[in-house]
Parts: sequence; C-alpha cells; structure tokens
Amino acid sequence: MSKFPLHNLNEDEFENLIILICSKILGDGVIPFAKGRDGGKDGRFTGKANCFPSETQPWNGNIIIQAKHTNKENASCSDSDFSKILKEEIPKVEKLKQNNELDFYLLFTNRNLTGGQDSKIIQLFNEKNIVCEIIANEKIQQFLQNNPNIVRTAKLNDLLRPLEFDESDLKEIIIAVHEVISKKDNLNNIVDFSKIDLEEKNKLNNLSKDYFEESIKPDFDNFGKIDNFLSSPINTQIKDLYDDAVSELRAKIALRRYDYIEFGDLLEEFYNYVINNNKEELKSKKRLVRMLLNYMYCQCDIGKKEE
Repeated sequence: MSKFPLHNLNEDEFENLIILICSKILGDGVIPFAKGRDGGKDGRFTGKANCFPSETQPWNGNIIIQAKHTNKENASCSDSDFSKILKEEIPKVEKLKQNNELDFYLLFTNRNLTGGQDSKIIQLFNEKNIVCEIIANEKIQQFLQNNPNIVRTAKLNDLLRPLEFDESDLKEIIIAVHEVISKKDNLNNIVDFSKIDLEEKNKLNNLSKDYFEESIKPDFDNFGKIDNFLSSPINTQIKDLYDDAVSELRAKIALRRYDYIEFGDLLEEFYNYVINNNKEELKSKKRLVRMLLNYMYCQCDIGKKEE
C-alpha cells in the first residue's frame, strides 16, 4: 500500500495534521498552539483520551503533544540530527513535568522508526521519569489509511504524483455519444445488472455507499443508451476507442489504486484530469465524463469484480 510523502508537507501543515490525528485519538479538547517558541509543546490535551494508547487503558491527565517534521525523504529516528533534537527537547519536557503541566508526552515525527530505536527513545524519557510514546511515519501512515476523513481534511491526496493518462480517447467517445444521450426516446434504456452484485463490488473496491447513491446510481437511466451505442456495428471505431481507454485505465488503476483511500477518489481524479485537459472541447458535456466512468465501473470494465 503506497504511502503519503509527508516530507513534502511544510512544518505548519504537518503540525495541523498531527492535531487532526490527536483530536481523533485523544478527543475534541485538543488545543493547538500558534507558531512561535513552543517550549516543548505544539498542543495539549487534558482529560481522559478516547483510545490512546488503547481503549481499555487510555491516558488520563495532562498530555503534551509535540510534532517534529523533516523535509528529508526516508529520514530515520536513528539519524544524528534527530538525536540532537531529542537532546534539546528533553530539558523542555522536564520543565513542563516539574511545573505540573505534563503527565504524558506524545511525540510525532514523519521519520522512520525501528523497534530498537523506539526502545532507546522511550528509555531516554523514562530516565527523566517521563511517560512518553513516539508515533513515527509507519504508525501515522497506518492511521491515515484507516481514517480517510482526515486524509481529505488535510488534503493529503494533493501530495500524490499526478495521475496522468491519454484522455483523448475518452474525449472522442464523449463527443460521439453526446447526441445519443441528449435524445429523448421511449426505448428501455435500463441495463440489466442482475448478474452483477454491485453492492459486493463496491465493498471489494472500497467505494462508499454515499458516492454510489449520489454519483453513480443517477446515471443508470442512461447506461442503456451508451450500451446500445457501443454495441451498434456502425460505431465499431468508437468501440475500439472505448476498449483502448478501458485498457489504459485498468493499467493506471493497477499501479495507483492504493494511492487513494476510496475508489470514488480515484474516479474523481480521472474525471478532473479529463476535464482540466479538455475544458473547451467538453464544455456543456462535463456530466458525460463522469457518466462514462460510472458506466465503465458498473459494467465491470474497471474496478475489481472478485477477490
């Protein structure tokens, strides 16, 4: 599963992300501090934590939150610069402890952490009679994968490399089917999905019920028109373009699926890419871009249909 390149955040953005995480694991009472001389703290929480370090034995007291960010890719807690940071922070944390401002110390960093280094860091604080936990890159990434709402709030998908593909085939298909979709007729344009368990497909692809109900299901009435158009012998050239587009999207999904928390996010990325690169040509036809992608999904041309 791909990771968010947190080193590409700036210091403020990383601190804001950590506050969002702490609001989840500690509680809404987390208080962030403005940028400046932090005195060993970027935020604090007083009271009983929601679920940290566990639901059965949560911390209860004054919890100080500290975020230490680096722009260095693949940085480690074993690096000498981080050891220097810890030596500078320990006296500040000791002072907080002496002033009865701290019962627990929660340290976040986007550096990688080994089990051996974790023990060494915890021991450093234990020697000063400070209860400390360090949350490094591995645990942060795990938390983000399990909490897509925080990913969206922090706009972390913006960190991922752009999803690029040749969108010209999709553009040509959309222009070709536009007239057909616009026609009003008395034909039965409903596609039979009885052989496809869309609810199970949504689970397999982690596509939310809200996205399916609000974005995909309203297009069902037009899927029959697309189906009839693509299956007509006079439209074999467009069908070839459709098959080429499906082939490319499948490859992109295979490579990038786990860069996105939900499959709906991936569909929206496809949609945005097509629109942004064809604003004039697809003017007044934007809805057809999403409709065609939704058709591909429900026809099982894209997206998992089995484990």
